[in-house]
Amino acid sequence: MANSVYVASVEGFTGKSTVALGVLEQFSRRVERVAVFRPIVRSDLAGHAGRDYVLDLLTSHDAVALSYEDCVGVSYDQVHADPDAALDTIVRRFHAVAGQADAVVVVGSDYTDVGTPTEFSYNAKIAANLGVPVLLVLNGYRRTPREVRTIADLAVAELHANHGSLSAVIANRVDQELLTSITDGLKGVGAPAFSIPEEPLLGQPSVADLLAPIGAGVLSGDPHLLSREVTGLVIAGMTMPNVLDRLFEGAAVVTAGDRPEVVLGVLMAHTSRNFPQISTIILNGGFELPDQVQRLIAGLSVTLPILETGLSTQATSAALTAVRGRLTKASPRKVDVALALFAQYVDGRALLDQLAVARSSAVTPLMFEHRLVDQAVADRKHIVLPEGEEDRVLRAADVLLRRGVADLTLLGDPIAISAKAASLGVDVAAARVVSPDDDALGERFAAEYHRLRQHRGIDLEQARELVRDVSYFGTMMVQLGLADGMVSGAVHTTAHTIRPALEVVKTVPGVSAVSSVFFMCLQNQVLVYGDCAIIPDPTAEQLADIATSSAATAAAFGIEPRVAMLSYSTGSSGTGTDVQKVSKATTIVRDRAPHLLVEGPIQYDAAIDAAVARTKLPGSPVAGRATVFVFPDLNTGNNTYKAVQRSANAVAVGPVLQGLRKPVNDLSRGATVRDIVNTVAITAIQAQQGGE
Repeated sequence: MANSVYVASVEGFTGKSTVALGVLEQFSRRVERVAVFRPIVRSDLAGHAGRDYVLDLLTSHDAVALSYEDCVGVSYDQVHADPDAALDTIVRRFHAVAGQADAVVVVGSDYTDVGTPTEFSYNAKIAANLGVPVLLVLNGYRRTPREVRTIADLAVAELHANHGSLSAVIANRVDQELLTSITDGLKGVGAPAFSIPEEPLLGQPSVADLLAPIGAGVLSGDPHLLSREVTGLVIAGMTMPNVLDRLFEGAAVVTAGDRPEVVLGVLMAHTSRNFPQISTIILNGGFELPDQVQRLIAGLSVTLPILETGLSTQATSAALTAVRGRLTKASPRKVDVALALFAQYVDGRALLDQLAVARSSAVTPLMFEHRLVDQAVADRKHIVLPEGEEDRVLRAADVLLRRGVADLTLLGDPIAISAKAASLGVDVAAARVVSPDDDALGERFAAEYHRLRQHRGIDLEQARELVRDVSYFGTMMVQLGLADGMVSGAVHTTAHTIRPALEVVKTVPGVSAVSSVFFMCLQNQVLVYGDCAIIPDPTAEQLADIATSSAATAAAFGIEPRVAMLSYSTGSSGTGTDVQKVSKATTIVRDRAPHLLVEGPIQYDAAIDAAVARTKLPGSPVAGRATVFVFPDLNTGNNTYKAVQRSANAVAVGPVLQGLRKPVNDLSRGATVRDIVNTVAITAIQAQQGGE
């Protein structure tokens, strides 16, 4: 079946779920409806029928609309009882899924049942009966190029023997230094080949994974941090200074419950800038912490999970050493790392072209977000986030850094940021942290601000005071080239965020007004609305500025600009000062940008609906096909975008400021982590375009 792929392996522990997730992400960039199908669901570790964690992960992806139950084929028991009947059921259920999707990612079995060549043969037979080509995933961990090629040749021979077809080969978990040689060694296997390096994080267990093997309970801490990965064990049987010397990022510290000094010392180190952040403390031996220490910890609002078990130190360490981690929907950091790995080492476009996946003409909200991130990653810029101590900003920074969307500077007290990051369980170590009280930068910024604003009566002392404000400090970083753009507003007002930019950064030549747009992500298209946030009652000249700036913004983000200058009348059907303003603005736009497709005055229905356009403005290249909607005033624009957002269940991305020489963008104070990630990506893309 075109537009689908069967992700299969010949053994366990290949990291097949990482590849399946990466392929799913690539599909979601190109087609509107993506589905997942699991021909054979696995059992849990106890051998009972349970929820398959790989399918659970993939069906939780934003692009997948079908439920977990919809995407299940059969169980191992059904295969054992009657393989032919099971195959019939698999084919029938697959076609039910495929009929509701533009592309399907089929994920083969996991060798949790009987890990023999027979299992791969059955997967190959399934793929052949589904008419879906196989993407073969090989385990390259500690294997030579020759060993990997031998396994590939055997698997391809078995695939062909079962009348299956090969679409691509991915060697996963490869030693970094062997990436090129293993990829080269797979040439001639009959399909494109890629290699992905071993990433230890993906095999590391979460704190939650440690509970069952040692029969532990959670004594205290934030339950959300049970998803934090554990990178190794520290058996704290020595004195406190020696324990501190042995701490490392993500460690689980195991100590007896009657060693309160170790617990308190490790907790202090966890929140200190001078020590790594650990993942958990495990109290073993069945000893309880003294009441006084428990009260002390409770009063400190410690978020780090503290576990307790009755096992001995030896039994605890032996049980924990055997635990292996999984890539699940409950491990967002692993998901980000897996997606970034796949994007870096696999040519997703070539892979989908090989599968003959045609690009959809529709642009869903998720596809638009993917394009934002991809474009930002392609030419990484440096963005400053003035609200560096805010929870949502720190969570977004973790995602942005893991996905490689932008280099970041966080403004705030370094100690406070470190402590807050530790309490949230996020990793922002790759970000630059700068205090607005930095004397050297403060003096440099004050001198520059004084130079730019002394004609407004600002003396040097006033400048020194102003630039300590995070919005001014961040803006001065952008102005002096220490950052390419700024994103703020999660806790500050719009005025607080953009006033420094209006004073210092100024507008691009030929544009007199800073304005804004929202990207309105409807079910299958993205429209641009401007201005919905900045100018209350624009003049005709300002309206023309909004139109040209909005068209440029649309083009920068891959949206062909067809500009509708909105009014309560279409063409020459109405009169009045408001209509005249829009008519004059349209004339100015045409004079400034003769190449730009613009229509106005025009009503919204004539701009968006082809049938109405044929009646009201036949022959117009914009009417019925508009992509950029310019509202006559802020009252109309703001209410319209909110009405569309709520009534049409649209995703509104913005406001995106435009017209500035260098990008500065404002967040809603209700912004989510996802909103912040998107806005940073947009700001980075604006920086790539040279500002506006």
